[in-house]
Amino acid sequence: MGKNSYRIENDSLGEVQVPIDALFGAQTQRAMENFTISDITMPRAFIRSLGLVKAACAAGNTELEILDAEVSTAIQCAAKDVSYGHYDHDFPLDVFQTGSGTSTNMNANEVIAHLAAKQLNSPVNPNDQVNMSQSSNDVIPTCIHLSAALLLNERLIPALEHLMQVINDRSETLTQVVKTGRTHLMDAMPVTYAQELSGWKAQIKQSKDRLLDVQPRLFQLAIGGTAVGTGINAPKGFAEKVCAELSQLTNLPFEVTPNHFAALSSQDTAVELSGQLKTLAVALVKISNDLRWANSGPLAGLGEISLPVLQPGSSIMPGKVNPVVPEAVAMAATQVIGNDCCITLAGQSGNFQLNVMLPLVAHNLIQSIELLSNSVRLLADKAISKMTINIDRMESTLALNPILITALNRVIGYEQGAIIAKRAYAEKRTVLEVAIEVTGMDADELSRLLDPKNLT
Repeated sequence: MGKNSYRIENDSLGEVQVPIDALFGAQTQRAMENFTISDITMPRAFIRSLGLVKAACAAGNTELEILDAEVSTAIQCAAKDVSYGHYDHDFPLDVFQTGSGTSTNMNANEVIAHLAAKQLNSPVNPNDQVNMSQSSNDVIPTCIHLSAALLLNERLIPALEHLMQVINDRSETLTQVVKTGRTHLMDAMPVTYAQELSGWKAQIKQSKDRLLDVQPRLFQLAIGGTAVGTGINAPKGFAEKVCAELSQLTNLPFEVTPNHFAALSSQDTAVELSGQLKTLAVALVKISNDLRWANSGPLAGLGEISLPVLQPGSSIMPGKVNPVVPEAVAMAATQVIGNDCCITLAGQSGNFQLNVMLPLVAHNLIQSIELLSNSVRLLADKAISKMTINIDRMESTLALNPILITALNRVIGYEQGAIIAKRAYAEKRTVLEVAIEVTGMDADELSRLLDPKNLT
């Protein structure tokens, strides 16, 4: 650094050169120099939660009459500005840092102290005042739960409700559209298109229900456990006041964890939530692949639907168009499945009184929720709501489906049905034509029994 481009800050290890315009201090600068593994910084959603927690802690400390009201007001104002994203450029630290997230906690303490001191025109101590009654070991787990809960309620659950509504709206127009069902990707008994879509909607509904099931545990916060779960240096009632303040700030029902030792040393709720996110990801891959197969063609594939034409599909084949939205969603879902493996392994690193992969859990959990939130809306708005159903194509293939003979099993038996099905397929004729010849049954009765609409 040039002579006039830095200032001298001090921490317990001594002097540190900090960029002159930076809002952070010595500990953040040390972490910047120590942790240079990636260019991945802590997510915006996490910094938002960190600001909210610092504001709530300042309010709680003042209610308990251990923090000066004027200082508290300045800290709360600065912390809320941090939560709004006004100072994200002063949160430069790598996700791959100290496993407790201490560096990021101190980053917040230093930035908020600097801003509060400017407002008061007098010093504010990042440790003794901004971090009062707290430890990185309870703040960071609290922020993991808080950020995940906010993203679920503000983004993912509304997105899932939107997708369900879109599927439902399309289903209502397709109750009379009959198509060839498929098992093993081979022709099977017919279904209506509405029935097929109802399976998608049920998967999304079940995923939403699973996410709602985990929320009572997600709303339990580690704050108040401080260093090891005993609550050292946090006054009685502090955790309850912080949770009440966070509930007021977010309109979500946060409460103190029933056991601080578990809340600091494990990330079981994050692992549970990640598992539910993985299940949703699997459902999205299934739906995306159904769309891709149904859209395949337009001549040599199934061609049952046509997805919206969004962009040219090839740099060499003119006129080629690809199912880009289902492909993108499937890739995002695959990333979520990988994130779940990472969170699972990180969750195992709760040695004695502290999990030491907290920043990694935070990053992957938040990324998974954001990827799924965006993917769900993309699938709804740029694929399912706008896909065209190729009814003529489905009717023509359905008429030649030899599996329709299954409807006569109770009348003519499985063996004779198999003979009719094989002959119809070999001769490229309808099952009805061949059945009339083979069975000698009344044509009108056979037409009624083999009507695809009656078979759904």
